Amino acid sequence: MFRRLGQDFQLRKVKKILKQINALKGKMSSLSDQELVAKTVEFRQRLSEGESLDDILVEAFAVVREADKRILGMFPYDVQVMGAIVMHYGNVAEMNT
Repeated sequence: MFRRLGQDFQLRKVKKILKQINALKGKMSSLSDQELVAKTVEFRQRLSEGESLDDILVEAFAVVREADKRILGMFPYDVQVMGAIVMHYGNVAEMNT
């Protein structure tokens, strides 16, 4: 499903992160629009205090997924989120369409 320069990418790591993102689905859907927007401010603050993108990855992806659902009316499929995770780590994601 995913390849990195001709080699299999570490799908276990990606699936583990995806599972953590999916676990936040209920929490994110219960947030108001204002609370969801406030998450962006929170992420900026956390990054300015020294946290890394990897530290906020799971929660940030969960927020973006919920925002997609509310704004675009589409909830990204797991495989799309997996592709985004792969690219976050600087790898190429080749996906069947």
